[in-house]
Amino acid sequence: MNTTVTVALAVGALVVLVAAIALRLADRLGLPSLLLYLALGVALGESGAGIQFEDYQLTHTLGYAALVVILAEGGLTTRWGDVRRAIGPGLTLSTVGVAVSVGVTAAVGVWLLDLDWGFALLLAAVISSTDAAAVFATLRRLPLPRRLAASLEAESGLNDAPVILLVTVLAESLTGAATQPWWLVGLVVAAELAGGAVIGVGIGFGGAALLRRVALPVAGFYPLATLALCVLAYSSATLAHTSGFVAVYLCGLVLGNAPLPHRAASIGFAEGMASLSQIGLFVLLGLLVSPSRLPEAIGPALLVGGALLLLARPLSVVASLVWFRFPWAQQAFISWAGLRGAVPIVAAIIPLTEEVPGATRVFDTVFVLVVVFTLVQGWSLPFVARRLRIATPVTPRDVQVEAAPLEELDAELMQMRVPEGSRLHGVYLPELRLPEDAAVVLIVRDGRSFVPDRTTRLMRGDQALLVSARRSRSEAERRLRAVSRAGRLASWRGEQGAATEAD
Repeated sequence: MNTTVTVALAVGALVVLVAAIALRLADRLGLPSLLLYLALGVALGESGAGIQFEDYQLTHTLGYAALVVILAEGGLTTRWGDVRRAIGPGLTLSTVGVAVSVGVTAAVGVWLLDLDWGFALLLAAVISSTDAAAVFATLRRLPLPRRLAASLEAESGLNDAPVILLVTVLAESLTGAATQPWWLVGLVVAAELAGGAVIGVGIGFGGAALLRRVALPVAGFYPLATLALCVLAYSSATLAHTSGFVAVYLCGLVLGNAPLPHRAASIGFAEGMASLSQIGLFVLLGLLVSPSRLPEAIGPALLVGGALLLLARPLSVVASLVWFRFPWAQQAFISWAGLRGAVPIVAAIIPLTEEVPGATRVFDTVFVLVVVFTLVQGWSLPFVARRLRIATPVTPRDVQVEAAPLEELDAELMQMRVPEGSRLHGVYLPELRLPEDAAVVLIVRDGRSFVPDRTTRLMRGDQALLVSARRSRSEAERRLRAVSRAGRLASWRGEQGAATEAD
């Protein structure tokens, strides 16, 4: 093997291992891991280990590929039951909120930094997107009301597409490549978003039906096929001149909530690939930056970032959520929790590839802004949640169910583990109210296996094996999750009661 390739593989392996250790450190410090990954990239770059890297086009391409995987994982790990009541706020925040944020931030840039309107709008558009990787990683560690957390996750998953389109249009207009009137551009953007949504949902439902009906020869193919369907949604939408980012997120959302074989393994694989994508993306962005230019960007970054955090973001949240009856405390938290991360930095590369005058200034300003304000916001979110009194008691962990198909019997074999904090603890098997053609057939407790009967109670740490007719698999899984959240009362109050108690 070529020596250069061998060295590259060794460096890549070391970077991943160091990044994994950094993730552990970030969890202990309460920091978004992206900051440590960026620092690792800077340390490897021209001012550290001396690696020279200035390929903006390659970074742009790899950045898009990483965002596809990150958004796919975000969709796959989002529960439809949590997000369905937040889809309206999420859509409004990702459209109306983005428009308000861009307008206000651009006005501040014109007023305080004496920028012309075109350049100010470009800078404001670049930083207007919240980052899916930062939001998913940070918020899922906090005990927040489900609707609030789901709104922020939906916003971060959906606002990448309009922001990337807006930045591309503004960059082209500043270089004279775009000549269409603004109203026509708006119609094209709306059509691309709608088209991407249709393609993503269509491929998601079609892929789910295919995976349920085709028995793959190796269980490990199911995670690969699931992620491949998400990537197919992105590429199909892009080739159709619609929004690939909307398509991949919605495709992941459909697949993640479908009763797929080996669903837990597929989601675990997607989480691992998303983590690898984040590491590669942030290290690459850290390599791309020139630390010697950053001091000049500190002043503009603090002014623009402060205006975004303290003025533009709150106004955009109020304008977006005024119709959805969010309490003021929750609106204040959403305003503070608009985390920036990889997406703004990747978007800042677009003006560089389009050769927009002053694009380097945009990139440096955005890089400093992301580092400073991610540090400030990410560290302070638990404190802000407590001060606003919106932090909820730690909710029971949801039960995880892994399924495998039994083709000849037209049945599903499901494996379940009762996690700590689950209200399944102490529930008698009849109280699960499983469908008539579903049953718990084996329990492993403290390393000992036994066949349960009607007097058997589930206990924390139990692993259970269930068999269900394929047509009843979804209902059996819904019952298990309902009881895990609401306890044995879910047997009498039904799914609505379970959902109400879990909120």
